[in-house]
Formats: sequence, structure tokens, C-alpha cells
Amino acid sequence: MVNKKQIIKSLFKDRECVIATMHKKEEAIAPIIEKELGIKVFVPNDFDSDKFGTFTGDIERMGDQYEAARHKGKGAMKLYKKTLSISSEGTFGPHHEVFFVPVNKEIVMLIDSEKDIEFTGVSITTETNFSHATVKSFEEAYEFALKSGFPEHGIVIKVEKSLIRKPIIIKGITKKEELKREFEFAIKKSRKKEIYIETDMRALYNPTRMKNIEAATKDLVKNLFNLCPKCNWPGFGVIDRKKGLPCRGCGFPTNHILLDIYSCKKCGHSEEKKYPNNKESVDPGECSYCNP
Repeated sequence: MVNKKQIIKSLFKDRECVIATMHKKEEAIAPIIEKELGIKVFVPNDFDSDKFGTFTGDIERMGDQYEAARHKGKGAMKLYKKTLSISSEGTFGPHHEVFFVPVNKEIVMLIDSEKDIEFTGVSITTETNFSHATVKSFEEAYEFALKSGFPEHGIVIKVEKSLIRKPIIIKGITKKEELKREFEFAIKKSRKKEIYIETDMRALYNPTRMKNIEAATKDLVKNLFNLCPKCNWPGFGVIDRKKGLPCRGCGFPTNHILLDIYSCKKCGHSEEKKYPNNKESVDPGECSYCNP
């Protein structure tokens, strides 16, 4: 019988991995990686992950979510002369089906430059406090903050059109007196006498997001332990999905997922696995023919 843990740990034996973060993501990532993969973790105290992009928009992200994580990981490996890195990147936006419901997608990426491999874990959830508002009084600002999980969750204040002719961005606000002080400063500098307030989505100021980073790390480990049935290489994962799950009323294919296509990054072996969501058909109410 194949010992999956032994195979995985042999890949990373006696090697050190840099976690490319400045926002304490190691609190969610490191314990899982060290326990499950046997990797020794290195957390730099001078790595500037903000140069790869910020949630507040003052620094544009380098590429899409996966590219940004890749840039972070490779940048950290080069800077600290390591051959292993773990990086993460999060995105926030509206739910693709339910209007006004925000979604947080987190990816955690492991890059091994020695073996030229890359593995990723993903977690998507609607459990997020991602929100923003325009306010004109401290009472409005404080009400928004409390609804967003303040003070456990941090707050950001912005003034886009200020009297000093450049945007004002104040991050990491976690105390009521601090919020009041920064609000009063910002409102005085605002040409419109209003400020933009939003949740601070950086991991160290957002415990809700930190939980999703942990979930993505667990997904990374799960993917690594999914070995290729042909060569036992880790990361035998989904590379594509096909729609066409039939309607149980009319039998026609729908837009729901019928099968996943798995592939090995080493030997190229691939397999199709039907019914990934444990459903062999869908209700006629979800069929565009039965319910146009």
C-alpha cells in the first residue's frame, strides 16, 4: 500500500520554505504546513509583500490572483535564497449568482524551484465582512465599523479628493478613539466633506479572512496528497471541468458540472471523473429548457 505521507515528506525533507508575507499569514499557514508536509518554515521580518499590490488600490496588483501569488513566492525565494516558497493572495467581489452578497476567494501557492513544480489550494466563501460606505459624520463611521466586526476587524479611511491634492489613505484602525481622531482629520481635508470608509482586508487586521486562508492551506495539503494513480506524483488535480449534467425531467444537458478532468503534472496521465458534486442529474427548475 502506498504511504502518501512518506512520499510527500520525502520531497521536502531537510528543506526550508519561505512564507512570502508581511501580514502574519504564517499564523494560519505555518502550523498546517509544518505538521502535514514536514517542511521547516522561515518567516522573514523584512519582506514587502505590498509592492505586489494592495487591497486599497494605492499599489496595483501584479497580474491576476494567481500571477500575484506567483510573483510574491518567486520574489521571496530570490531575495532569501530559498528553493521553496508559500504565498497567498485573496480577492473580494460580488457573488456570481446572489446579488449584494460578497465573496472571498483565497489561494495558497507552494512553489518548488528545485523540482520545478507548483501546487495551489483554494477556498471560496461568503463568510466575509468585505464592505464599504461613504459617510459624513463620525456616528455614521462608527456604526459602519461596528457592523463590520470592529474593533476585532480593522478599518480603512480614504479621502480621494482632498485639500492637499493627493488621496489620503489611513489603514489598520482598530480603536474607537483612533477611528474618531482619523475621521476628524480626514473630514477636514475632504473637499466634499465626506469620507470613504471600508473594511481592512489585510490578514492581520481581518480574522475572518485569516480563517479562509487556513482553509485554502488545508486544500493545498489535500491536493498534494492526491497522488497520480500511474506514477504516484503528488498534486493529481483538476485542470478542467465540463458542463452538461442532465435534467431529470427532460434529459437535456444543463449548465451544471458533469465531470472533472484530472491530470498529472509529471507524467501527463489524465482521467475524467463524473459527478464531482455527487449529483447525477438536476431538478427541472434549474434547467433552461424546462424552466426558461
